[in-house]
Amino acid sequence: MMYWYGNGMSGWGYAVMTIGVVLFWAVAILGGIALVRHLTRAAGAASVSTPEQVLAERFARGEIDDEEFDRRRKALRSSV
Repeated sequence: MMYWYGNGMSGWGYAVMTIGVVLFWAVAILGGIALVRHLTRAAGAASVSTPEQVLAERFARGEIDDEEFDRRRKALRSSV
């Protein structure tokens, strides 16, 4: 025995239920993706390089030579 109005769901009831379930899962999945992106972005922003690390990276990439590296490193250490 059915406890709601009528003998069951019509075609419209099934259509609305299907659309509702699809929308629910779409919002749940997109919300999870947004949460993961937010948490990984926040963790990446927390790792700030020191000036000496930036200088070492520039030296490693070949942007500056060893004399320039030594000169700038000494300048950084003397200003502290």
